[in-house]
Amino acid sequence: MSTRPFWLAGEAATGDTEIQVTNPYTGESAGSAAVPSPEQIEQAVAAADAAAAELAALPAHVRAEALLHVSRRIEERAEEFAALITAESAKPIAWSRAEAGRAVSVFRLAAEEARRDSGELQRLDTDAGGTGRVALVRRVPKGPVLGIAPFNFPLNLVAHKVAPALAAGAPIILKPAPGTPLTALLLGEVLAETGLPRGAYSVLPMPNERASDLITDPRLPVISFTGGQFGWELQRRAPHKHLTLELGGNAAAVVLADADLDHAARRIALFGNNQAGQVCIGVQRVVVDARVYDDFAARLVERVGELGTGDPADPATQVGPMIDEAAAERVHGWIAEAERAGAKVLAGGGRDGVTVEPTVLAEVPADAKVVREEVFGPVLVLQRAEDTGAAFAAVNDSDFGLQAGVFTSDIATAFRAHRELEVGGVVIGDVPTFRADQMPYGGVKKSGVGKEGVRAAMDDLTYERVMVLTGVQL
Repeated sequence: MSTRPFWLAGEAATGDTEIQVTNPYTGESAGSAAVPSPEQIEQAVAAADAAAAELAALPAHVRAEALLHVSRRIEERAEEFAALITAESAKPIAWSRAEAGRAVSVFRLAAEEARRDSGELQRLDTDAGGTGRVALVRRVPKGPVLGIAPFNFPLNLVAHKVAPALAAGAPIILKPAPGTPLTALLLGEVLAETGLPRGAYSVLPMPNERASDLITDPRLPVISFTGGQFGWELQRRAPHKHLTLELGGNAAAVVLADADLDHAARRIALFGNNQAGQVCIGVQRVVVDARVYDDFAARLVERVGELGTGDPADPATQVGPMIDEAAAERVHGWIAEAERAGAKVLAGGGRDGVTVEPTVLAEVPADAKVVREEVFGPVLVLQRAEDTGAAFAAVNDSDFGLQAGVFTSDIATAFRAHRELEVGGVVIGDVPTFRADQMPYGGVKKSGVGKEGVRAAMDDLTYERVMVLTGVQL
């Protein structure tokens, strides 16, 4: 396979080294990515800095048409994108196709937001001192963005960095995960068709250690990072920058006594294990009302047993392997550790190379890693709660707070959940894994700071600039 070029200020380029990408499931080569030299990284930063004013002043219709072009081209090449996602990450092809479809929406939404981003006019004569004055409030970019993306959604989480930045008029330098750079480079190929100004974007695959200077470079005043707890280290290294950090969690699904238990079991089984549980808002903790605990546990174990595992190229596969053997070993070790501490394995618990069996654990000690930390694997932990208050307290008994799901048919309970749960998003009647790409998305506590979602991200990457007009009679 030929080496894919990286994208330096919108132009294809090759560098001094390569990253070899291996399919985690087959062990076969998925391709290779060119890696920029330090000098080329400097060129990319300088180009982003130089392009900032031009891109911010670009007419809205130009930015919108560029983003809409990307959306259309991803749709046209959706199967190519999906196959590449599966080849480099071993994500089951069904989920890779869904990811490509979401990226189509992200760029379309960004195009729509670019067109409607008109600012706000405020009359100031609501008090006597403001007579004859009005204010125009517009949002302007904080500056070029460093976007750092993870391996688990190598297209859609890249899209959530790139699309809002370009819609807001901010240049972006994207560093894809070193294990899954190929999909981002294919997106760079599509971006190159748009005619955006030189420096509007660069896609630079590199080992993580080579990104150190990018993190501290003052010409990149904004960092948007999705990944693990390393995000807090970024905050320490770049304390004067604006950071958006999406750092994962150990999402809980609450099943209350009035829930449709079979529906809840099906949804929790699937979205605690899809993509081998490598989803930031995948279900990990399952908090069940004691009155229906035994009934629900039996249904959940049955539904988990029905999940398709195996070859990610098979459209019937729902779970698939983990990103590498080290990740599989870690998850399997956490399961074994919980079992030694007294947990009962109701389903799964085994490992075969990079594949971990979909696992259900019960009676897990409260201090076990599978309860306290982010497993990021196909593991569900059942917890019993005596009533709704105890269930919500169990959700909040976590250092994380990204999203939570509550299965209930009671509207008052839904509003109570929204009021009491210490998370960035509450999903009623479904798993916490639901995410619409236009809605604000981000957590509290150790789950991070700031918001993604196209409009929310555009707000996060910009600041309000006010112009006051004097001598205006309304």
